[in-house]
Amino acid sequence: MKKSDKMFVRRMIMMLAGIAFISLSVGLYRLSGFGVDAFTCMNLGISGYLNMQFGTWQLIMNAAILIVLFFQGREYIGAGTIVNMVCVGYGADLFCWLAQDLARIEMSLVLRIGALIFGCLFAGLGVAFYMVAEMGMSPYDSVAVMLEKMTHGKIPFQYARVCSDVTVVIVGIIFCLLSGNSLWTIVGLGTICNACFNGPVIQFFRIHVSEPLLGMSGMKENL
Repeated sequence: MKKSDKMFVRRMIMMLAGIAFISLSVGLYRLSGFGVDAFTCMNLGISGYLNMQFGTWQLIMNAAILIVLFFQGREYIGAGTIVNMVCVGYGADLFCWLAQDLARIEMSLVLRIGALIFGCLFAGLGVAFYMVAEMGMSPYDSVAVMLEKMTHGKIPFQYARVCSDVTVVIVGIIFCLLSGNSLWTIVGLGTICNACFNGPVIQFFRIHVSEPLLGMSGMKENL
């Protein structure tokens, strides 16, 4: 196999692994009961208000952002974008179904704390994986990257991500209150941790895990 083909396979595996980690992360946040990640918070709030399945609404929301991305950041669109749009919401639904309905796992406090911790870690690791793979990003994850690019680096990615995460949490809270649903089913300690720390965690995993795995550190040193 040619070196270029091997790199393509490695990037493809990293992209798929990243999306799997994101799906698992969203499911773990929901199972923890400590609040979900920022983007899921908004989508659960709006889907609850509209009485629509979470996975379906997330797909619609991603499609809307994708339209903007097509005109403002076309270079971030790829196979990973489509796979992420279609699979993350439904993957999270499937994971929750397997844990709650099929396995009937009783979420004790210890398991909930564990789900929160691993949800935070997998959220950062997953985004770092498919960002470095450069095979397309999810529409929402590209927002922080575009903001960094538009400000010519004056707002670094990790801080741009915090800004976008806090904004969507506020939107989720508004729609949740409008629907009359319990706010604490989507907002909690996990939501705060995700909104405030996900950007720095992604950056950490990009530098120390995903780039070394793909061999980008060596490539940079040779340039």
